[in-house]
Amino acid sequence: MNELIEIIDVICEFGLYEDLTIDNKEETLEQSLVRLYSYTFELHPKSSESDESNYLDFDKNLFPNVVENVSLNLADFGYYHTVLNANEVSQNVENGIGDAVDDLSDIIYDLLEVKWRIEKNSLADGLWYFQFIFQAHTKEHLINLLNYLLFKK
Repeated sequence: MNELIEIIDVICEFGLYEDLTIDNKEETLEQSLVRLYSYTFELHPKSSESDESNYLDFDKNLFPNVVENVSLNLADFGYYHTVLNANEVSQNVENGIGDAVDDLSDIIYDLLEVKWRIEKNSLADGLWYFQFIFQAHTKEHLINLLNYLLFKK
């Protein structure tokens, strides 16, 4: 569990602080995203069972400056092209536009909630939410952001 919290803390720094002073920001971010993705394969299947307790809800408004801080800390992050259906192989593939700042901000909000649930609700609730939100939302942003970082170099 300490490993997950450590990974969350490193990634969330990009959105929690307005003037992050670490060396090799993009490399640090990329390594942490890969560690996060890898961590999902290490979780025991039972940790995906929902904790049926009636807990308080996470308030995203507790962290109002995430998008702004990501923009400041990674000032050269921007928009990118993406294929809307990568499994469709044709000459008329529909393209979309992604936003690296939005990707990282969404990842950070998801991870802040995971950590909040672990600390305020229960370990079971936090791990259940991590597995749920990773598959439903975070994973797509993470893969898109890693792809962005690959082609940005």
